[in-house]
Amino acid sequence: MSETRRQIRAHVRANAGIHFNELVRESAYAPGQIQYHVRRLIDADELVREELYGQTHYYPPQYDEWERAALALFRRETTREIVLFLIERGSCRPAAVADALDIARSTLEYHLDNLVECDIVEKEYGDRNRVTLSLARPDRTAPLLSEISPTVPDRLVDRFTRLVDGLLEDASGSR
Repeated sequence: MSETRRQIRAHVRANAGIHFNELVRESAYAPGQIQYHVRRLIDADELVREELYGQTHYYPPQYDEWERAALALFRRETTREIVLFLIERGSCRPAAVADALDIARSTLEYHLDNLVECDIVEKEYGDRNRVTLSLARPDRTAPLLSEISPTVPDRLVDRFTRLVDGLLEDASGSR
């Protein structure tokens, strides 16, 4: 195995769920070089490629389908904050999460839709159809969450989205 391929494989192992653009930004190689070596690593079962949430992510082969989807979501700052809040506080109502994280309800719902679809968060409906949020797999979620920290570009996109959602929510509330 070439040194370039070895370095790319090591970087993906250290950053499970890394997406292609991030891999390019963090490496000294051209995008075409990375594509070439990643293809060879996938063919050799050294890496797994997964299209999730609009991006191509790369993983070491030991992660299962649920872990791969969770890691892709955890690369988003707001999603990480929601999950961390539920780890720290346990079950709670959506309004408590939105208020504590200072995010618009629409932003929370967007991230919750992905988290529920991926079976990370459960929405339970109680009396008078009141929703309570809880972690679906707390024993697996917390250790997996600790493996990821979002990159600066990911955080900027997330913060911009939160800002726009907040402005839209304020504008619709002032009518």
